[in-house]
Amino acid sequence: MTKIALLGAGGKMGVRLMSNLQPTRFAVSPVEISAEGRARLAEKTGAQCVDMNTALMDADVVVMAVPDRAIGQVAHRIVHDLKPGAAVVMLDAAAPHAGELPERADITYFVTHPCHPPIFNDEIEDAAKTDFFGGIAAKQHIVCALMQGPEEHYALCEEVARAIYAPVMNAHRCTVEQMAILEPALSETVGATLALALRAATDEAVRRGVPYEAAKDFMLGHLNIELAIAFNIFPEGKFSDGALHAISKARPVIFKDDWLERVFAPEAVLQSVKDICNPA
Repeated sequence: MTKIALLGAGGKMGVRLMSNLQPTRFAVSPVEISAEGRARLAEKTGAQCVDMNTALMDADVVVMAVPDRAIGQVAHRIVHDLKPGAAVVMLDAAAPHAGELPERADITYFVTHPCHPPIFNDEIEDAAKTDFFGGIAAKQHIVCALMQGPEEHYALCEEVARAIYAPVMNAHRCTVEQMAILEPALSETVGATLALALRAATDEAVRRGVPYEAAKDFMLGHLNIELAIAFNIFPEGKFSDGALHAISKARPVIFKDDWLERVFAPEAVLQSVKDICNPA
């Protein structure tokens, strides 16, 4: 049986992962340093934590469910305790891409991250419809990268990734650099910023007299069709002439001409992940 050491098991993400790993073929040893976290894990999953040394002893896979800013510190602490051929699975590309990981040639580094349940889906159960984050009931895609290690470890680590993020549809293979482009650049620098801009615009409509529920429903409904058109989910759909005119007038007001290059330039992405791992 494949042995997994789950570090940070009592955190919000760690509890989610432990719940998903329990019904699998993996033997999981959860580790949590805080008393509050250990109590939370026991309450939510019934699992009892073990000490770090016990968990790492003969561990085939180490899953790092710890904050980005702690990944490097924890990795340096445990790297010499891992057996040759062990795989370290990280849940975000920030620390790996920022160069926070210690060098050790005979272990595997693998990175995986959820895409989260898609806006356009076929969910019908209430539990899945309200599982916005994923990993409970709603199906989601994931991305994975084998940063270093033998090719045969990819299949094992993808299996672990599919288990912790279940239920999973597609597992897209990327490089670590590509994952950093996806997050933070694409999903947070652009996606989250524009999501908050959409909320700010909705609030401005309300400030100017539109009832909140009307503004919210109008915005979310229009986003549904606009995103479907933009991403070819609704290939027969087209933006109206009026919409195209509004877009042409709004683009230079809202966006700088070089915004894509500024956001996605390799040095900008690298600086972003370094800032995440080492906040001022």
